[in-house]
Amino acid sequence: MFGSIGFPELLVILTIALLIFGPKKLPEVGRSIGKALREFRRTSDEIKDKIEEEIQADEFRDIKKDINNTINISGKTENKKTGQDKKEEINKGTKGNEQGKKIS
Repeated sequence: MFGSIGFPELLVILTIALLIFGPKKLPEVGRSIGKALREFRRTSDEIKDKIEEEIQADEFRDIKKDINNTINISGKTENKKTGQDKKEEINKGTKGNEQGKKIS
């Protein structure tokens, strides 16, 4: 809970706090410190959540951009193929016809 602070160090800190604040004020100081730590933890969790949301939103924007680029590239390729197919159909229809009329 306290990281690298062991039991002996914690005991020394509590003893010093008891000497400074006295036995009557020590519970009040402990509650105040507890509330401050809780508020700090809640605030840091909110900031962490916001950062994670922004990272996910940025990733979704990148994915959406990639999908749109893929769709645009595929659409252009299909349009070229379709245009090429139409040209081939016209050429097949006019083959052998010197006037350029479509042969049925």
